[in-house]
Amino acid sequence: MQLGLIGLGKMGANMRERIKGAGHEVIGYDPRPEVTDVASLEELAGALSAPRVVWVMVPSGDPTRETVETLSKVLSPGDLVIDGGNSRYTDDAPHAELLDAKGIGYIDCGVSGGVWGLANGYGLMAGGAADHIERAMPIFDALRPEGDRADGFVHAGPVGAGHYAKMVHNGIEYGLMHAYGEGYELLTAEPLIDDVAGTLQAWTHGTVIRSWLLDLLVKALQEDPGLAEISDYTTDSGEGRWTVEEAIRHSVPANVISAALFARFASRQESGSPTLKAVSALRNQFGGHSVKPSGS
Repeated sequence: MQLGLIGLGKMGANMRERIKGAGHEVIGYDPRPEVTDVASLEELAGALSAPRVVWVMVPSGDPTRETVETLSKVLSPGDLVIDGGNSRYTDDAPHAELLDAKGIGYIDCGVSGGVWGLANGYGLMAGGAADHIERAMPIFDALRPEGDRADGFVHAGPVGAGHYAKMVHNGIEYGLMHAYGEGYELLTAEPLIDDVAGTLQAWTHGTVIRSWLLDLLVKALQEDPGLAEISDYTTDSGEGRWTVEEAIRHSVPANVISAALFARFASRQESGSPTLKAVSALRNQFGGHSVKPSGS
């Protein structure tokens, strides 16, 4: 299968390699000339055989909106656009309507896996019409982890469902990371514990709190004992805020996710929290997100 891929950053570049590794042809576009295959979106459209499938992997908000608008002008009826970025789900219906007016299909797809997805595969949550999902399934199968499809891919519902599912996924992620961070801080506070990193590592197999995030926290501590090289300043990329807003809209008491989000806000004030250092380290480990060096 042939795919046009827009956005060759940390996620997009690895996705391109994984898709190509599965035997598909990928033609990529990125504003950076050193990584792109074509010079413009118009050239990308011309390089793809109709009917085209184009995957958008650019920052949410205006960059994605502008990309979809341009695609509505350079693609043709029968083509298909997939937004795999972290767009807010409320943007999906307008995108679908804009493209549908030109006879172009639309799928929103939440993608989880960070910088490790190239080797491990990506968790995928898709929203859209069943025929569009089926058409793109070879690409979804190339990206998801090996094994049963249901363990790494879901057609969550109509347009908007994929990004909604990914939003909630990331909200849960906020809570999980903060719980691990608080546990780490409590261990460091107790003089009885001589080996904090070893204690956490002992939890990585067989215990009920084992997870990939715990594995990554252990890895971060092995690379930087005491997390001395980074500050506790922790950013948020939007999905946690959106999750809390949806919890309010649905009257769902999202106590843990809300607290984790507000703790990130607190980290940007004058503080020195080991909990937030652990959260910052985890974001860097799984997603390659930037961290603020200690002392800066």
